[in-house]
Amino acid sequence: MAVDSIKHPTVGPDHQLAGPVPKPPRHGIARVVIWSLLLLLLALGLVLYLRHREEAAKKAAALAAKPAPGIAVTTATAQKGSIGVYLDSIGTVTPVHTASITSQVTGLIVAVHYAEGQIVKNDDPLVDIDPRPYRATLLQAQGAMERDENVLAQAQMDLARYRAARARNAIAQQILDDQEKLVLQDEGTVKNDQGTVQYDQVQVDFCHITAPIAGRVGFRLVDPGNVVQAAGTVTLAVITQLNPTTVIFTIPEDSLGQVAARLRKGAKLPVDAFDRTAQKKIASGTLLTLDNQIDTTTGTVKGRSQFDNKTDALFPNQFVNTRLLVNTLHGVTLLPSSAIQQNGQASFVYVIQNNIAHTRSVKPGVTDGGMTQIDGINPGDVVANSSFDKVQDNSTVAVSNTPVSPGASGSKAQ
Repeated sequence: MAVDSIKHPTVGPDHQLAGPVPKPPRHGIARVVIWSLLLLLLALGLVLYLRHREEAAKKAAALAAKPAPGIAVTTATAQKGSIGVYLDSIGTVTPVHTASITSQVTGLIVAVHYAEGQIVKNDDPLVDIDPRPYRATLLQAQGAMERDENVLAQAQMDLARYRAARARNAIAQQILDDQEKLVLQDEGTVKNDQGTVQYDQVQVDFCHITAPIAGRVGFRLVDPGNVVQAAGTVTLAVITQLNPTTVIFTIPEDSLGQVAARLRKGAKLPVDAFDRTAQKKIASGTLLTLDNQIDTTTGTVKGRSQFDNKTDALFPNQFVNTRLLVNTLHGVTLLPSSAIQQNGQASFVYVIQNNIAHTRSVKPGVTDGGMTQIDGINPGDVVANSSFDKVQDNSTVAVSNTPVSPGASGSKAQ
């Protein structure tokens, strides 16, 4: 029998109705499970986060307790050796001889024997001028000389007869004296004729122009058919001696004393000639001499050095850079110039001892080929040669053979 409703008696406020408790709905249980999982995940994340912070703190403490690494530097070792004392200057290739040939006679050019740029020897033919007028003049002078020589011979025969006659008192003394003076006059005439013949012979020889020196001929300046004048301004050819040749350069007057002292001892001072960039050596020679006075406008004295120039490496009037070896220092301490630092007017290096850099003042001297003669350190000392922007006195360094970047090896200003 179905009961649609159950009627309960009315109760008062002080009484509670007794009966079964109703069950909660299912969606309420799912909500509790989800919240429980979320809280569990949050707790797990918090534990992981705290553990990570603890490990990070331990690593930071370990790094703080570990000493800082040294500054990576490359090093150089001071060595004992020899270095040259050089004087660098600029110079000009100046030939020993240069001949600008002009005509000594007036006439027509009939032949030009040289070619442009030709290497000629002494007495090689260069230019021929028409010699016929001068040969005719020479022939006339020779004829006059022969006539006067015969006149002299006749006067000398008469003088011999007069002397014999005077010995027998056959003639007067005055006649003999006159004949003697006549012979002297004829002798003077013959000498004058001889001079005329020699002069005309020279004029004929001037018609055949030869090379006065050995060297290279320049461009051709005249052609056959040109008329030249005696002692004119027209140059027929220019010859320049190429080997040996010389280079004239300047020496500062402050360095004159040491150079002159070496020359007085008879030393042969080597001189090297370099190209315009001062990078490539062209030739090597020796210093010949110094000029006899100092140029007051520049405070320098000129020096002349000689080069064999067998390969024609030096060209006349060429600009070159010269290096004069004045002296050679032996048994000195050498160090790469890049390891020396400047602090105003003072110089110093970083000496490495037990991976510690120590500042030491030094006195640099002669420099050549990237090496500098230095006082203040001993051969075998190891010095820093890079990272000057980081290294300081008493800095901890780590020697590295790896080349440093160009910016890391710059000089350090203090």
